[in-house]
Amino acid sequence: MTDLQKTPAAAPADADRPPLGDPFLSVRDLRIHFDTDDGLVRSVDGVSFDLHKGRTLGIVGESGSGKSVTSLGIMGLHRSKRARISGEIRLDGEDLIAAGPDRVRQLRGRELAMIFQDPLTAMHPYYTVGAQIVEAYRVHHPQATKKQARTRAIEMLDRVGIPQPDRRLDDYPHQFSGGMRQRAMIAMALVNDPSLLIADEPTTALDVTVQAQILDLIRDLQEEFGSAVIIITHDLGVVAELADDILVMYGGKCIERGPAESLFDAPEHPYTWGLLGSMPRLDRELQERLVPVKGTPPSLINVPSGCAFHPRCPYAALTGGRSTSEVPVLAEAGPGHVAACHLPVGERHRIFAEEIAPRL
Repeated sequence: MTDLQKTPAAAPADADRPPLGDPFLSVRDLRIHFDTDDGLVRSVDGVSFDLHKGRTLGIVGESGSGKSVTSLGIMGLHRSKRARISGEIRLDGEDLIAAGPDRVRQLRGRELAMIFQDPLTAMHPYYTVGAQIVEAYRVHHPQATKKQARTRAIEMLDRVGIPQPDRRLDDYPHQFSGGMRQRAMIAMALVNDPSLLIADEPTTALDVTVQAQILDLIRDLQEEFGSAVIIITHDLGVVAELADDILVMYGGKCIERGPAESLFDAPEHPYTWGLLGSMPRLDRELQERLVPVKGTPPSLINVPSGCAFHPRCPYAALTGGRSTSEVPVLAEAGPGHVAACHLPVGERHRIFAEEIAPRL
């Protein structure tokens, strides 16, 4: 395995942790479907997971797998006539789906916050960065004066590493570089010390040096505030750097979930093998071309029957026809590690050991 892939092992071992207790965020059988003129889009179709404070969950998958829709659903940002939402999203025991829009707005920004994928479009171009951070703070602290809120905004910009924060506070988003805008977005998200932080592709379109700085910043801030963190990304390098646990999505479903170390060292699903195989290695000279996952992601309107991955899976023929006719369910593959695959466990382990592991 590469040094990058071994990063999760550097985290404190679970054996050294105290019992986690009840999860801060619990998602059960979450389904988010949209009525469109072309048909029903099953963007998220039965996703479940738990997340504790102080832990980081990485959600990975290709574009169109349902990652961002899941995060927006947790934030309560799909409340439109075309959205059909069912299941449970419990934040510290409170069901957000059953809660009214006003209650979700009270929680959003205070208990849960989000770093959006593109801060240039997420931040309002007509208002200064400082004005937007001040507003985010005063919404949940109405007793705070403008001076107190401004002081808090300067403090947060300084905390995320923006130089001369008292001056940059009065700049507009377009006056910030990409990395500085992302830092300002993080400052806005954390200004109320939320207990849950969702980062949707936080390093997209940033150069590698800035990416590393942003990831270090998120890790440091999590340690400081003790937040639960969800990282939404297609970049396995990002989750290797940050995540304690990983959830792999495909076609709107969770197809594999487990501790980061277990999932990197012993992945169970052919799609996860494909993701790892398409990841460049940094510890040796490139001897052959990277192997992409063949084919394209499925349409979420016409999801393939059976296992949604079977049209792209090189091992579908080994399942006796089950891949095309039967939807696989998540089954235990190791401690805390589950996968949804029709291949027998022994056959999966043989294929991984003989064909996949030598290439990783």
